[in-house]
Order: sequence, then structure tokens, then C-alpha cells
Amino acid sequence: MHVVLAVQGKLRFEVANESFEAAGVVTAPDVVHRIDARGVEVLLVFLDPESAAGAALSRVVQGPARAITEAERDALIEGAAPRGLMQGDGVAWAERAAKTLGGGTLPARRVHPGVRRALAHLRETGFDADTSLEALAGVAGLSEGRFMHAFTESVGIPLRPYLAWLKLQRAAAAIAAGRSFTEAAHAAGFTDSAHLTRSFVRMFGMRPRDLRAAIEQPADTRPAS
Repeated sequence: MHVVLAVQGKLRFEVANESFEAAGVVTAPDVVHRIDARGVEVLLVFLDPESAAGAALSRVVQGPARAITEAERDALIEGAAPRGLMQGDGVAWAERAAKTLGGGTLPARRVHPGVRRALAHLRETGFDADTSLEALAGVAGLSEGRFMHAFTESVGIPLRPYLAWLKLQRAAAAIAAGRSFTEAAHAAGFTDSAHLTRSFVRMFGMRPRDLRAAIEQPADTRPAS
């Protein structure tokens, strides 16, 4: 699922054979839709529906999509820097989005010390390190079963989806920084640019080159997406 916001003005959406204009929209998971963003700067945030924030936002979507009002959009845009969302501020923003859009306040999470060690290990070593369950459980000092349970409780998403999202996040950040698709793929732990492209299309419904084009193209010339 994802949240789409017009930084200013409105967007036109087509969902389930209906079209409407709004300052933004939250789509339910696996819903086919079209966004006309011509002439509009857009903030697009993808959320895993298995995460705590994704589950909270799913509760506010009645049907395939939920329109976002201008007041809600303004509250969500404030202080939201796209690169900051990719580099670590995304969880806090998603929790704020859930609260703003009526999904409720998410319960405070206590991060297990072992999980905290594993997360720090992933940040420090990148995907050069062994990310197998056995290796990460060893870093955490927990049994494999206990680590999987503690990770989901602490982070709000199971380990494997988290690692998949982390790889894509790193690849997207590398592309946004101007690195080639091959460089971005290798930096994030993909086999090659073709592997990265397949993962992008499967998770986001777009190719890495579409992201590059959206970053490089002036807002007033961007096509519908």
C-alpha cells in the first residue's frame, strides 16, 4: 500500500473505475490505480501492510482507497523531507500519518536489546555481512526462534520483509544520489541491475529508471503515473 500526497494543489486519481481529485490518497494493498500528477510535485511513500503503521492505515481505508483532505496533507507534508524518509525518518512519519488519518496512536514499542544490536549491525555493515537468520540471531545473542519473535515485536514487521524493504530503500537512496543502476544494485545487495529491476517492479510497480526520471524531470513536465 502507499500514501500519495500533492505537495501543493491536487492530484487526479483513478481507482476501481472511478476518478476523483484530492490532495492525496491512501490505497489499500494490491489495488490497481492510476495517478495523474502532471504539473504537481508529489510525495510518494510505500508502506508494508504487515507493519504496524501499515496495518493502522489499512483500518482507515474503506474500499480500495481513501482520499486525503488538504488539511491532512498539510499536516503530513510539514517537515517531511523525502531523503530523510529514506534514510531513517520513515517509521516516525508513518506513525504520524496513521494518527493524522484516523488510524489511532500506535502503541509504544520497546526494542529488545538483542534486536537493537542486530539493527545496529545491519546499519554498520550493510549487505556485505551475513544476513542469515543464524548470523543475526548470533549477533543478537538469542535463539533463532526467540530472535524472530523479538524482531517482529520490536520492529513491527517480520525479519525477511524488513530485509527486503531495507535493500530496496538503499537502492532507491543510491539512485536518488545519482549512482548508476548497477552501482545501486550492488550497493544494496542485489545480484545485478536486472535483479534490482525485477524487485522494484514487484514491490513498487515501477522500474528504477522511472524513479530516476521522476527525480531528474522538472515537476511541470512530469507525465501521469
